[in-house]
Amino acid sequence: QVQLVESGGGLVQAGGSLRLSCAASGSIFSINTMGWYCQAPGKQREMVAGISSGGSTNYADSVKGRFTISRDNAKNTVYLQMNSLKPEDTAAYYCNAYIITYYGGTWSDYWGRGTQVTVSS
Repeated sequence: QVQLVESGGGLVQAGGSLRLSCAASGSIFSINTMGWYCQAPGKQREMVAGISSGGSTNYADSVKGRFTISRDNAKNTVYLQMNSLKPEDTAAYYCNAYIITYYGGTWSDYWGRGTQVTVSS
């Protein structure tokens, strides 16, 4: 009933930039926090950046000053601007949103299927 679809991943050279987008759709009544997580091969999924419905943001230390998260509440979309990319940023990036639907009575976490970001040295 709720889908999160990421786009914008790809292959980029070190120092380059990418912009990820994630659009949420379906029977959405309200969205609270939205965020981006990454998972490299053999590693656990970890938080990259998060943003509240009011616009408050938080970042992993490794991306502070390089990545910027933003959202368009009218479009139920969250973005991640990734600048000064490093090879160690290579991972699958997943969108997350905390949503309550028109049918459900509780808030739940939803995840996208991920988009691959590969940074070459």
